[in-house]
Amino acid sequence: MAGINVGRMLLGGVVASAALWLLESGASFLYLGKMQNALLERDIVLEPSVALTVKSVVIALLTGLTMLFFYAAARPRFGPGPKTVLLVTIVLWLGSYVPALIGYDMIGIYPRTLLYQWGLVGLGEMIIACNLGAWLYRES
Repeated sequence: MAGINVGRMLLGGVVASAALWLLESGASFLYLGKMQNALLERDIVLEPSVALTVKSVVIALLTGLTMLFFYAAARPRFGPGPKTVLLVTIVLWLGSYVPALIGYDMIGIYPRTLLYQWGLVGLGEMIIACNLGAWLYRES
């Protein structure tokens, strides 16, 4: 079994990260108003800032690199391509995204319909981004 090609994994992870960040930036317009209204109802104001943008880039980078690491690890077992991407993204989504959404629901800040929308959009973003990163990945 071949080892993980770290350079290609990092390249794919960075591409997946950029795709995630861009997709989420675009998708946020679908629900930004609902999110801001839910926060304003609790006197919480989320102001756009450089720090907020940097944090969103870091989150996307961590997510993209994690997806590509697990794709690279799963590829020898399940084969290259979209089937493995789908498996990896669903597992990571279930283990990270869904618990975060459940946490938001427990706090009660956002309406459930918004959380469902975030979850579905997030899964789609992850699948697209991981496919892009996986397309660049090859073993050593």
